[in-house]
Amino acid sequence: AGAAVCHRPVQPLLEAALADQPLSASDGYALLAAPAQALPEICAAARRLRERCKGRTVTYSRKVFIPLTTLCRDSCGYCTFAKPPGDPAARTLNPDEVLAIARAGEKAGCKEALFSLGERPELRHELAREQLRSLGHATMLEYLRAMCVLVLCETTLIPHVNPGALTGHEISALRPVSPSMGMMLESVSERLTERGEPHYGCPDKTPDVRLKTLRAAGELCVPVTSGILVGIGEMRAERVDALLALRQLHADYAHIQEVIVQNFRAKPGTRMAGCREPDVDEMLRTLAVARLLLGGEMNLQVPPNLTPREYGRYLCAGINDWGGVSPVTPDHINPEAAWPKISELKAVSAREGYTLRERLSVYPRYLRKPERWMHAAFGQTLPTRVDASGLVREAETIT
Repeated sequence: AGAAVCHRPVQPLLEAALADQPLSASDGYALLAAPAQALPEICAAARRLRERCKGRTVTYSRKVFIPLTTLCRDSCGYCTFAKPPGDPAARTLNPDEVLAIARAGEKAGCKEALFSLGERPELRHELAREQLRSLGHATMLEYLRAMCVLVLCETTLIPHVNPGALTGHEISALRPVSPSMGMMLESVSERLTERGEPHYGCPDKTPDVRLKTLRAAGELCVPVTSGILVGIGEMRAERVDALLALRQLHADYAHIQEVIVQNFRAKPGTRMAGCREPDVDEMLRTLAVARLLLGGEMNLQVPPNLTPREYGRYLCAGINDWGGVSPVTPDHINPEAAWPKISELKAVSAREGYTLRERLSVYPRYLRKPERWMHAAFGQTLPTRVDASGLVREAETIT
């Protein structure tokens, strides 16, 4: 991470960003460390850069959330999604359950089937191995692929998988059944993997493993959603380091379709239950600096349900996407935080001067070059499901 910085004038840094000059790590450190009175100026520059490249449209994906398994070999200090064996909620959905959730989403107008699951639980838990054997599979990734096939065959939904760290071989196996994938980088801080830190004892959360997965996805031309977590014990400079790692990966492969800046939420029963959550100003600062570091073309998302009542303020910091929002299923990762209704999301966006539009799980720029960015089966069908802008036709959007 970067060394401590003194306050530098922000105006030259903002001018450089608006002139499309890449900001350095030290520039990012300085912007995140700028005094509070500089925040409106930083946000204004980020919003200006965003609007120059993205106009006044803000997007979202209408999804259904399929929690394929709650078993996981990692034990992150902030997570309530993963359940240990012995917990009644430690289970893997069977095909009938997966299909029932998918069909409910399809009926409600969803386009995306988001598969979230614990990472490689069979390597740690006998219960996971037993459940997989009963389902006729050896690994959770093999079962995930089969469930993507099921959803593709039985519904019109498009799978988007979040299976965690993967090898190139595993990404290749999933590419024909999931045209985009997601994996949060979270942080590049090795310090957070030490004893007492949130990623201690989590082999899939080491920065090198996460970065290798994202690099492999780039080599295989898979559009990927990634991002950082804010408030899990990282220093501000470490946020900059993570954002710049994503910027470099995108410069190398052009495959990071979206960067999420997600605020930590303290949850009862976790090791971090008593930790302080980042406030709205800290999120505004981080979002604006992310926009200035990543440039105007990157899609920048913040989950609206994690800051209820105040998420509209984030539009002033340069975001252009609200991520996946479900009218059917809860946010199983943050079950305490209900999704806003699409009508509310539309009204909040409009109050800030933005038009809400629905997108697919694959962003427009990748739909325009399907021969490069997706398997042939998706390349033939997905571009027909959007208008000339690459977004879902407004007549097909349900609010």
